[in-house]
This record gives sequence, structure tokens and C-alpha cells, in this order.
Amino acid sequence: MRRMRAYSLLIRLSRLAAGGLLVPCPAVAQEVAITNARVIVGSGAVIESGTIIVRGGKIVSVAPGAAPTQGLRVIDAKGMAAMPGFIDGHKHVNGGPNEAAQMQSLLEAGYTTILMGGGQADSNIALAERVNSGTINGPRLIPSGQVSLRQTPAEARAAIQALAAKGVKHTGEIGLTPEPAPPQAEIEVLKAIVDEAAKAGVQVNVHAVSSPAMVAAIDAGVRRLVHLPNKDWTSYEQAAKVGATSSIVAGLIAFGAPIIDRESPAPAPVQFPRDNTTRFRDSKPWPEAIAGANRDPQGKATGTEGGYTIINARRIWDATGGRGISYSTDQNYADLVVLEHELKSFSIVFSMPDIHRIIGPNAAEYVGMADRIGTLEAGKLADIILIDGNPTQNIYEMLKTKVVLKEGKVVVDKR
Repeated sequence: MRRMRAYSLLIRLSRLAAGGLLVPCPAVAQEVAITNARVIVGSGAVIESGTIIVRGGKIVSVAPGAAPTQGLRVIDAKGMAAMPGFIDGHKHVNGGPNEAAQMQSLLEAGYTTILMGGGQADSNIALAERVNSGTINGPRLIPSGQVSLRQTPAEARAAIQALAAKGVKHTGEIGLTPEPAPPQAEIEVLKAIVDEAAKAGVQVNVHAVSSPAMVAAIDAGVRRLVHLPNKDWTSYEQAAKVGATSSIVAGLIAFGAPIIDRESPAPAPVQFPRDNTTRFRDSKPWPEAIAGANRDPQGKATGTEGGYTIINARRIWDATGGRGISYSTDQNYADLVVLEHELKSFSIVFSMPDIHRIIGPNAAEYVGMADRIGTLEAGKLADIILIDGNPTQNIYEMLKTKVVLKEGKVVVDKR
């Protein structure tokens, strides 16, 4: 009788699973040994063949050659490279009917940490909690909350206090007027936000897309810029100010770069047909569709954004000793295509070790987690991706993620 009941229960559970009615359980952290891996540490070091030991969700050791693996789940990475999970410092992700597909798309592209770029704090917290609980398989989501410059300084301070009370440690992007420069009224509100945020332990993230707006934000006390300037050339003096204040610009280097002949498969909300037509990231014609496009005296879009961001990124990199540029995408079509689009622009002016630093430790510092993620080192969280290729060679080798571990849990395995 007991066997019959057990068999009946198994049949019912299998039917529920087939119908998608069972809630996924959180992946269980495992004691893992990743062997025979080319280890790209993220700090510049590369171990051609090494072993990574993971216990309790953290990296215990990373060393060349073999290591004792008794009692551990062994993942043989022969022919693959291990890298820190990718970190996106500014990405708009939203709850809703497509949230599970979007989270899975991010994981499969290699992302393990996302700083949510905008939206309401409560909905961002709720989505992050669905991922944390295992209801949805997804990367680590860092919630943010909106704070407007279109209010009084006192109201802005209250908004920061409200975020802190919810446990939110980041503002969403705060948009400064780019041209000719932010008005003083915006700056006064921004100063109040920065001052209150310092007291409350909230990081202020500012959208400044011109060099004057970037400098105005830095002068107001901001140290995290969401976008590279795409309205003008950043001067040596302006770039030096980024370095002198230890500020970081989160990239979005490919904002103005066109997309051509790249189909974006479902579940991406934006599709790009292969019709040999240059398009903006919303799939509409480039450069006319660029948000806030730079225009000539006759009002025609120029597309100069694509050139400004690339040169400005390198200038800021040089002025900051490589510390002042990190990684973000801000784009919502297929995540693997987005990754390729961004990396193409980075590869024009950055070496592969530079790119690994930008998407790893620099991005970790940007999101405030440099002590926990961004490199494959003992004591860090075991956010590890295994790539079926050699990412020291070129960016295209970074597009081949096969296995993803988040805090020691295997959340993607496409071997």
C-alpha cells in the first residue's frame, strides 16, 4: 500500500512539473572542484591549467595544476576557460510575464550580477527576492530606486531616506541635463541627494552624457557615472578630474554604434532582421533613432555618439590608470547579442586583459562589491563561468559560456 501511495505521489508530481506548476527550488551550493581550466583571474593573471576549489559558496583556492578533490563534485573544464561571472553595472530589468526568460538569458550570456538601472524600488526588490528565493533562475540582482531632480532638496533627501529604509543601497540613474550644461537648480538638488546618500549609505548613480554634465556631477560629489559622454569629446583636463576623484564611468561604450545583420532570437523584446540596414538598439533606423541624437545645423542625426564614447573611454582609462572605466549595457535585446555589441566597441581601444578588468574587478568596484566578486581569488564568492574557448585571444571567445556557477551553485550547464 505504501509503495502504491508513493508511486501515485510521484505520478502527480511529474504531472505538475510537466505543467509548469511546481515552483523551482533554489539551487543548492555544492562543494566543487573545477579542474583542468585555463583560469582568467580577472586581475591580469592567467593560469594556463589550474584547479579552483569551492566550498560553502566561496572560492577556497585557485592554483596551477592539480589539487585534492576527494569529496568534491568535480567539473572537468578541459578545453574551457574559467572567468569571473560578468557584471553589468546598469541594466533595466523588469518584473512581468517575461522576467524568467530575461533572467535565464542573462545567465546564459555569462552574467552573474546586475545592478538594476531604474524603475520603482518596491518592484525591483520583489524581483530580486524572486531570484534569491529560487522562484526564478537568474543572476544576482542589486535593486535601485528612482530619485528625481524635479523636486526640492528637502524632498530629495526624504526620497533617499525612504530608499535606505527599504534596504536599497543604490539610486537608479539620475539624469542631468547634458547641453549646454546642467542648470544650477538641478545641481542644488543633486548636492542634497549626494549629501543625504552619504549619511544613509546609498550609492548615487548619475546619467551624464556630456562632458560638462559629467564634470558637474563630479563637482557635486557624485563618484559613479552611468554613461560615457556621447555628446562631445572629453578633454584631458576633464578626464583627469575623473581620476583625481576616484570616480568610475560605467561604460555603455556602444550606445551610438549601429547594429547590422544580427537576428535577436526570442525571448528578446527587440528583433533585428538581417536586411543589411543599420539600426539603433530599438531596431529602428540608425542614426535617426538614437535617443537624444546629436544633430547637425539642419537637424539631421549625425551618429557621432559612436565615435565620442570610444575615444572618451580610452581617454578616461588613461587618466585613471585603468580604474575609471567599468561595464554596463543598458540594452534589452538578446543578451548574448548585447554582450557582443558592447565588446566590439571596447575591443577597438582596449586589449583583452583590459576588457577582462573592465567587466570584472572594475565593474565589481562600481557596484560596491569589489571585496566579494569580480576576480577568481580565495575568499571571493564562487561566481564562475566556464567558457568553451580562450578569452585571452579575442572578444568572440567570451561569447561561449557553457557553465555558470553563482555562489557555488551550478545554475547553467549547457555542456
